[in-house]
Amino acid sequence: QGGDHMGNKNVITKDDCYLFGKGTHYEIYEKLGAHVTTIDGVKGTYFAVWAPHAVNVAVIGDFNDWLGFNHNMKMENDSGIWELFIPEVEEGAMYKYVISTQSGDTLYKADPYGFWAEKRPGNASRVANIDNYKWKDAKWISEKAKENHYELPMSIYEVHPGSWRKDFKGPDDEDGFYDYKRMAKELVAYVKDMGYTHVELMGILEHPFDGSWGYQVVGYYAPTSRYGTPQDFMYLVDAFHKAGIGVILDWVPAHFPKDAHGLAMFDGTPLYEYADPRLGEHPDWGTKVFDYSKTEVVNFLIANALFWVEKYHIDGLRVDAVASMLYLDYGREDGQWVPNKYGGNENLEAIEFFKHLSSVMNYRNPRAYIIAEESTAWPKVTMSPKDGGLGFSYKWNMGWMHDFLEYTKLDPLFKKGNHNKMT
Repeated sequence: QGGDHMGNKNVITKDDCYLFGKGTHYEIYEKLGAHVTTIDGVKGTYFAVWAPHAVNVAVIGDFNDWLGFNHNMKMENDSGIWELFIPEVEEGAMYKYVISTQSGDTLYKADPYGFWAEKRPGNASRVANIDNYKWKDAKWISEKAKENHYELPMSIYEVHPGSWRKDFKGPDDEDGFYDYKRMAKELVAYVKDMGYTHVELMGILEHPFDGSWGYQVVGYYAPTSRYGTPQDFMYLVDAFHKAGIGVILDWVPAHFPKDAHGLAMFDGTPLYEYADPRLGEHPDWGTKVFDYSKTEVVNFLIANALFWVEKYHIDGLRVDAVASMLYLDYGREDGQWVPNKYGGNENLEAIEFFKHLSSVMNYRNPRAYIIAEESTAWPKVTMSPKDGGLGFSYKWNMGWMHDFLEYTKLDPLFKKGNHNKMT
């Protein structure tokens, strides 16, 4: 039964707790989440979840008929991290955490650090081993580490994989999705043939609602199961690199949805989000805002950015909705937002988050770059944090994009008076 084989061999150490508490445990995903392992000669899966305000946490899944009576987790030393080893649970098993809250509620949550998820509309997590893929892009990685990407041309094909091409396989196939393996043939060939240097993939991080195009994320550490397994996605990245094409992911650290199985009110309290709704709610989008004042939340996000670069060999992250993070009054009327300690509208904690992110990314992975989707005139977006900047590698030029589209819509007669939109 649960925990019998762990003895005193807790996987979470005091050093883990210390670093996580400081917000600098950059491989925290190696400890939290679900990990296939062997303890005292017994094979199984080790589970760990951060839920500091929970009264109790249990693991349920298809291995125990979704009943957690025998699989209650334990928390050591008020760390806020609950742990359990369950023998004989193998890769592919579906699971959730059952969280008993201080108010007496019972919550059924997917794993924030889960590497794989059940295909929607199901929303359980799945046990996955992401360390057994044999990468074939060593040449690409070593070349990129030596290059100065600022001196090289960059032409990006932005694509939502689920919408790019369809192939309905019968009357029961409502989606017509290409899987990652088929994309590795057709999408890679298309991007190469069109002469692009990079592909930007939208909607890869696991999300429940197709209509969000992947911008309301629940599984930050899981490539969406709509198109296949984690290894299948690695195969796709490998194929792009083999073709000489860099891979950029859209990454969404600005907000998350309120779905019951997700991060919102995770342990019965505002854990990942700001408690004050004037900080923690996005009125425009109906979503929750990450609490950048909490070191564990900052750690969750920064480790996630590093995870995609280091585990999935991603070359760059296009960071979504940066302006909504920087401005406390973004999308809010008077009375709907709280000024910072100086009385201004800048989110000082989000500014520090970006400086931390860009500094550690540049130090650990100089080949990778982070791109800001920032729609205002915020200064020094791409300047080094040492010089008071945010440290982004590039800024998405949204103004030029809008001007370009407006220009192309003009009747040829009027284009001659609007060439300034293109320069």
